[in-house]
Amino acid sequence: MPVRDPRALTPRAIVEELDRYIVGQKAAKRAVAVALRSRWRRQQVPQPMRDEITPKNIMLIGPTGVGKTEIARRLAKLAGAPFIKVEASKFTEVGYVGRDVDSMVRDLAETAISMLRDEERERLRPRARENAEERLLDVLLPPAPRAPAASGFGAPERGSSGAIPLPSIGESTSPGENSTRESLRRLLREGKLDEKIVEIETTDSSQPFGDVFSGTGMEDMVMNLRDMMPQGARKSKRRRLPVLEALEALTDEEAAKLMDMDRLQKDAIRRAEQAGIIFIDEIDKVVGREGAGHGPDVSREGVQRDLLPIVEGSTVSTKYGPLKTDHVLFIAAGAFHVSKPKDMIPELQGRFPIRVELESLTDDDLVRILTEPENALTKQYTALLATEQVILDIRPDAVAEIARIAALVNARMENIGARRLHTIMERVLDELAFEAPSLGPTTIPITAAYVRERLDGILKDEDLSQYVL
Repeated sequence: MPVRDPRALTPRAIVEELDRYIVGQKAAKRAVAVALRSRWRRQQVPQPMRDEITPKNIMLIGPTGVGKTEIARRLAKLAGAPFIKVEASKFTEVGYVGRDVDSMVRDLAETAISMLRDEERERLRPRARENAEERLLDVLLPPAPRAPAASGFGAPERGSSGAIPLPSIGESTSPGENSTRESLRRLLREGKLDEKIVEIETTDSSQPFGDVFSGTGMEDMVMNLRDMMPQGARKSKRRRLPVLEALEALTDEEAAKLMDMDRLQKDAIRRAEQAGIIFIDEIDKVVGREGAGHGPDVSREGVQRDLLPIVEGSTVSTKYGPLKTDHVLFIAAGAFHVSKPKDMIPELQGRFPIRVELESLTDDDLVRILTEPENALTKQYTALLATEQVILDIRPDAVAEIARIAALVNARMENIGARRLHTIMERVLDELAFEAPSLGPTTIPITAAYVRERLDGILKDEDLSQYVL
């Protein structure tokens, strides 16, 4: 999904873009479209009124698999905004095992840094490519060592390779050397050296130290220890690669050298503050039932109270600098089967003024999900098997049958919405996916009868269907 000019992202245009990927849920699409447009409007308002306008956070209420997460994710991608998804059930109040609530803001900062680094890398790529090309040419045609200081006696000394050293930097080089280098440059650009193996030296950017502790709730400690390590601690290593891969590796390294990290970090923090979106899923899991006041419900209320200052607006320390959450857009989502939004603590309820209830999916919705979106499941499976020269001819009656069975299984068991379609499609096409390499070029019609043949036995066996579907 391309990032568009913010002025062109009217609420109607945003809804039309979301319609390409998500079926139905018009009310939710309208709500997020207005919220996104309001952010652009706020940027046009003069100070000091601009700082007083806070985002209207949204609560999406509906069963799993109806498009809550996808709406938020596609919205962020459309706006080019830093976006993270967190599960409220992963957080607990101080004293209980779990992640610190502040970590969601630090994750947002990391996402913003990564996003801007990618954008900057693309912007600097032409210049970085030139520098990488020069480094690679130095490997393919090493410059002659600098001549020793003149002693006034005898002939010039030979280098270790046995060749007489060429003039050093600053002195004129022979036409032959320039000609050879330019010939190599031309061959390199034409791709005629792509398969040649070269040995290059690159910086080892791996950080296994941080990976060991990721997701353990020890992010603060890791962040502090990393900051204490000297900047030059990264080691260089020699690698043998084909020229094409070596050129890409050197281009990335040269782009990293050209980046102004101080400016990039400030811009990333600013973008996270002004355009960041945090999607808090399963918020109903930290909402206790009305009237409960002991046991695990105490911990749940503690999570809500920890979430409150973040959603209200506070400053969180990140390794890139302080990040204010006053204008971050928060979208919370939950099924609310057992608890209700009114069971949340009143202060947190007030921070989500826009409530949207998403509709359960009907048979017709499931049919549309299978066929209409640009990334529809039927299109995905057709493309996957086409790589084996097996053409799937999925008939309309087969799509209707898959949707009917998905709705039936959702009604009999837990309703997991459109996610049931993944299970059904896998079961229907399991045998074809296994045998495809040995079938050769062929076209396989997928009809309603074929779908029933693959699923009838499972559907009739209640116990089996619970495990398989």
